[in-house]
Amino acid sequence: MIKGLHHNAYRCRDSEETRRFYEDFLGLPLVHTLKIEQTKTGRATGVLHTFFQLDDGSCLAFFEAPDMPFEFKQQHDFDLHIALEVEPDALDKMMAKGKAEGREGRGVSDHHFIRSIYFRDPNGYVIELTAKVPGHENDIDPKKNHAREMLDKWQSTKPAAARAA
Repeated sequence: MIKGLHHNAYRCRDSEETRRFYEDFLGLPLVHTLKIEQTKTGRATGVLHTFFQLDDGSCLAFFEAPDMPFEFKQQHDFDLHIALEVEPDALDKMMAKGKAEGREGRGVSDHHFIRSIYFRDPNGYVIELTAKVPGHENDIDPKKNHAREMLDKWQSTKPAAARAA
């Protein structure tokens, strides 16, 4: 049985610039680094794997792999974003901190069950800081929110080409 998320891992351009964003700006402590010099298949490599811990013990992790080409690109929010939960009063504080550091930020966006602000990390990933609003538990209760019925309706009404994909 799955107990929870241990870590999500992403590529990064530079471990130190990534650390400055996640540790210095967001406040997630760097809790582990792992230098990988040989893969499990015996191939020599030079990779650094870093782990930044959230309050629940899970981590965001990054691989810096200079010898392995990777095309970093700006991600659209709908393509990929990392949403991290914060307390409601943190949204305004983090937006002000970002502005003071010259970071581009967006928000506050009201999604009805959460409120969110957005930044980009140095690798182009969209980072969403999100705070639950009162009633959140009801909003994510599938017995009350009709999530499955909404998905089924979506599937039956989207264009046929999209259904075939």
